[in-house]
Amino acid sequence: MAKNTICLWYDKDAEAAARFYAETFPDSRVTAVHRAPGDYPTGREGDVLTVEFTVAGVACLGLNGGPAFKHTEAFSFQIATDDQAETDRYWNAIVGHGGQESECGWCKDRWGVSWQITPRVLMEALAAGGAEAKRAFDAMMTMKKIDVAAIEAARRG
Repeated sequence: MAKNTICLWYDKDAEAAARFYAETFPDSRVTAVHRAPGDYPTGREGDVLTVEFTVAGVACLGLNGGPAFKHTEAFSFQIATDDQAETDRYWNAIVGHGGQESECGWCKDRWGVSWQITPRVLMEALAAGGAEAKRAFDAMMTMKKIDVAAIEAARRG
């Protein structure tokens, strides 16, 4: 087990979520599924209690804790992409499988976990500062899924 692991609370679908992430993102996998040794407030003996998994190299633990807590945008995974095809692939995987679009490259998966699908060109433009950053920022503010060509055009002015 990693020294530092992100724990994500799910109602009852931690295993399905972990398997979806493993199929969607490189360097992702499900490493263990643990079943409850006895009944608990929101489940029964033998139900999946926790799932150990990795998302893009980040160690995670999914906990089937019941409906008491929901995910918010206060936590998100940020996935850096190299081009429009990769951006589209991840965005479409998340949104197209019961997820939801948001603004500025953000979306939620069907379990409510927030994702930032962020082309590297956008981060480079923002890091450049000055007028280039302002133009890229203004362009981004009009988008849901990030349009790489539009960001590149904004960078150039």
